Amino acid sequence: MKKIIITLIIGFSAMLQAQNKVSGTVRDGANKPITGVSVYAPELHKGTTTDANGKYILDNLPNGNLNVTFVFVGFSNQNKTITNLQKVNTLDVVLEETLFQMDEVIVSTAFNKIQSQNVMKVEHEKMIDLQRKGTATLSEGLATIPGVSQVSTGTSIGKPVIRGLSGNRVLVYSQGVRMENQQFGDEHGLGLNDSGIESVEVIKGPASLLYGSDALGGVLYFNPEKFATANTFKADFSQKLFSNTLGSNSSLGIKTSSENWKFLARGSYSTHSDYRIAGGDRVTNTRYNETDFKTGIGYNNAKFSTVLRYNYNKLDIGIPEEGIAEQTSSKNTEFPRQGVFNHLLSLNSIFYLKNSKIDVDLGYVANDRSEFEDSNVAGLQMKLKTFNYDAKYYFPKMGKLESIVGIQGMHQTNTNSGEEYLIPDATTNDFGVFGTANYEWKSNVIQAGLRFDNRQITSIAHGEPEEEGYFKSIDKSFDSFNASLGYKTNLADALTLRLNLASGFRAPNLAELTSNGVHEGSNRYEVGNSDLKTEQNLQTDLNLEYGNSHFEFFVNGFYNHINNYIYTSPAGTQIDANDVFNYIQNNAKLYGGEIGLHLHPHPLDWLHYETSFETVTGKKQDGDYLPLIPVNNWKNTIRTEFKIKNWLEEGFAALSINTTLNQNKVSGFETSSNGYTLVNLGFGGKVKLGKTAFDLSLNGNNLFDKSYIAHLSRLKTDGIPNIGRNVVLGVHFNL
Repeated sequence: MKKIIITLIIGFSAMLQAQNKVSGTVRDGANKPITGVSVYAPELHKGTTTDANGKYILDNLPNGNLNVTFVFVGFSNQNKTITNLQKVNTLDVVLEETLFQMDEVIVSTAFNKIQSQNVMKVEHEKMIDLQRKGTATLSEGLATIPGVSQVSTGTSIGKPVIRGLSGNRVLVYSQGVRMENQQFGDEHGLGLNDSGIESVEVIKGPASLLYGSDALGGVLYFNPEKFATANTFKADFSQKLFSNTLGSNSSLGIKTSSENWKFLARGSYSTHSDYRIAGGDRVTNTRYNETDFKTGIGYNNAKFSTVLRYNYNKLDIGIPEEGIAEQTSSKNTEFPRQGVFNHLLSLNSIFYLKNSKIDVDLGYVANDRSEFEDSNVAGLQMKLKTFNYDAKYYFPKMGKLESIVGIQGMHQTNTNSGEEYLIPDATTNDFGVFGTANYEWKSNVIQAGLRFDNRQITSIAHGEPEEEGYFKSIDKSFDSFNASLGYKTNLADALTLRLNLASGFRAPNLAELTSNGVHEGSNRYEVGNSDLKTEQNLQTDLNLEYGNSHFEFFVNGFYNHINNYIYTSPAGTQIDANDVFNYIQNNAKLYGGEIGLHLHPHPLDWLHYETSFETVTGKKQDGDYLPLIPVNNWKNTIRTEFKIKNWLEEGFAALSINTTLNQNKVSGFETSSNGYTLVNLGFGGKVKLGKTAFDLSLNGNNLFDKSYIAHLSRLKTDGIPNIGRNVVLGVHFNL
């Protein structure tokens, strides 16, 4: 069957005549050819591998410029740009041995440079590296990245926090499309599963120039799984088991490609019981089940490249209300619970002109979020439908100057089907236009841009005046101009300096404008404010990093001033025994940063020591602290890499000690938090038993079963600790 599929695809592609071609040989420092090097053109979603002689060929390439990456384990990445492709092009590459993190192409920024050329410091993490840490959820894995944390509700719900900002202030992109899933809610998670995701890029700071409203605090940009290399068929299966939640995660994927066509599909299923705290008790109704399916099909030739992807995600989540009550290992959620269905359809197309190109992204997101209080009839049901568009024109490169202009927009409708209304029926329309330019000379880069946005929000009146659940109609328009300026230079051969100044904005969301009732999961009666203004910020970022073959060091500092910061404030009154909170505005500031080093001493090539410290402080103009500010955190990891005879390759063992300090800088209605230290241990590698080979990982998180309560846990007010010891076993087979 496998051969039939490959033959059909290759046969159809053979009818398409190739135009431009790139070929060459990849060698090591001793001039020996390297077999199995991944040669990939990211823009075309197309790749191949080198043969036994280190040779490769990429066919059917467009005119203009082409970026090609060369990746092989144990060697540094090479990223090459071929300008003005000819019919036949030769590109020979020499890879140098290294055990350090490799330089990656950054997709989330405007010009898709490799990190060493990028004006903005962007954190790039491969999903496999986050998964090897034994984390149970995607949000938990993201929280291991310096400068990123999470607001959590048990183990099932996590909302990312970037340098103290979260919710609608952090924009999430998947498959090149902005995710819209009622992210204003405290109990509304990412709605994404890490299965089928290749990597994540984190922009820590305002990115409104490229992404518009809601990118005021930063961007999480998820890169989907790559297609198979040309003329191959691959299938794989992975399984994870979690001791704490008695959980299981299974994933099965297939993919195949010819020279022009490519296809992939992946399905996964996760199920977890209530999580166990230190000492043995389980937190009632923190169980959840998740089904995820991703598929994609792509085509490219010398004139254009297009990829259509679809992601379906179904989440059944228990909402903990009783704390530590009924003790059971059942995975069937009880009432109250949430049911969340998410459909994401994306289409990316690139049209190649003579020396320029047009890049178009279209996306449709349908989010159905229901809450079931005591029956299978949803009391609260919100249906959010969002259509996104993004079109960019890349001008022909003029010497060392590159430039882009683009338009971006969104049409969104929210409708309620249940008896309860959290927000009204409403329509939101966004439109933005921007331009940006990049000038590079020697080791210096300057990048600047300007953008204008307009957001229109109209809602429908609901309910009776003076009663809970009444929403008056609104018709609001918000405008914003934003700009960015960045400079990168090499102060020395291995010392890089980046300085960025950027503004960002966020229009008020529907909950802030219209709320009138008890907020879900709290005892607060929240009252919206239709007169709220746009949040506008200005952030300065400084990044200094040094790296050689045995030592890496970085320091990041930022200062973020926000005008018209929106937050809730107690009114001093009550409605039906619930304290009333009003949405108000005040200027605010956040400042802090991250510092870290990576030591790989010679001649101990198998040993790595990594450490990082992160801190952020947030204050209102009146001197009071902002709520939900992450705690200062110090992370230390000792990692070894090894090989055991012929049965274990790419082996690793890691010991991490994460220390979270006390948090006493809290908002008026928050409580302080005690510090704690968690110890994690990990082991794994590629196991070979005869003709059978598979990847194995074994992690012990919170190894000493420490009882602790994270400052950003929503169960903190009830005194409920976070998860206790969790042993995670994972295997991955290529079928």
